[in-house]
Amino acid sequence: MFSSEGPTPRELAAQALSSVERGYDLLAPKFDHTPFRTPDAVLDAVAAALGRLGPFDAGLDLCCGTGAGLRALAPVCRERITGVDFSAGMLDVARERTPRDADGPRVSWVRADARALPFGPAFDLVVSFGAFGHFLPRELPGLFAGVRSVLRPGGTFAFPVVAPPGPTSPAYWMLLGFDAVMRVRNALWRPPFVMYYRAFRLGDVLRELRAAGFRTELYDLPEFGRRRDGSPRVRLVAAHGLP
Repeated sequence: MFSSEGPTPRELAAQALSSVERGYDLLAPKFDHTPFRTPDAVLDAVAAALGRLGPFDAGLDLCCGTGAGLRALAPVCRERITGVDFSAGMLDVARERTPRDADGPRVSWVRADARALPFGPAFDLVVSFGAFGHFLPRELPGLFAGVRSVLRPGGTFAFPVVAPPGPTSPAYWMLLGFDAVMRVRNALWRPPFVMYYRAFRLGDVLRELRAAGFRTELYDLPEFGRRRDGSPRVRLVAAHGLP
């Protein structure tokens, strides 16, 4: 799961016993060599799907980490891209790796909490990749309301979702075990490290998006095929702000 350039078990343990912010500061230099970084295949598939919905003028990458989302945003944003994250270490890596392309959209990085975005309605597109496990279900209404507030009229909030594995899959039990370990860790240790793989359920998410003033659509990402029951393995949620 980890390359030779990735974190050592000791470094991962130090991260896991820290706060979320401090943990990602520690992990930042090696983050792109872990399985936590969104794969390029997902970013490319999202870019292709967004290309059919766009183009867009200004895009925001919510919880941008080391900036991998630029790969999805750069092809569809004409003017500017902003990445926001609360980890200074992750943003330092993002800045170092920002392409110096005079012909592409302007890129900037902002340190802020996704639950208190420091922007007005300045974006046509907000995306997020793999970050929602860091938010408890009770935080989703406020998170989605905040995203709605930074979108221009008719703007789009988009993110990929992977179909959950079934109980006959080893992945199901691995994720269940991970979440159980995290709950025990957070019951016994402070500060908490919020990261739960099974807390972000599509049905609940769609309901909360609609309550926040979005019209939602689902798009299959055919690059990842289908499950045995014929349902797509990966879909893109596209939530459009209502007038």
